[in-house]
Amino acid sequence: MPRPDVSADTTFCIAAGHPCLDGHFPGNPIAPGVLILEEVIAAWNHDHAAEPVSGIANVKFLAPLRPDTPVAVQFLRVGEIVKFSCQVEARTIAQGRLLIVSRGAALD
Repeated sequence: MPRPDVSADTTFCIAAGHPCLDGHFPGNPIAPGVLILEEVIAAWNHDHAAEPVSGIANVKFLAPLRPDTPVAVQFLRVGEIVKFSCQVEARTIAQGRLLIVSRGAALD
């Protein structure tokens, strides 16, 4: 089994003008969970193109994310599982596990 490998931390920010926020929720916008996951997956795939995300094992959303708020993401890889944690000012707002395509595996 490969050694655990912590990738470089990365950040993202969902702009207040993002179209997903229009109805989620008017007057009190929060980023939908699917949008947070999209950013997490894009960050992993950007830095690890040879081992892209193939699925989501689990995810927990622990606190809402407001627009224009920087989010720090940390990844910890163990085999074909990538644990991730999203933090805003040292508070975890989301965490979970991604599945990745292992080296040399063919994509269907």
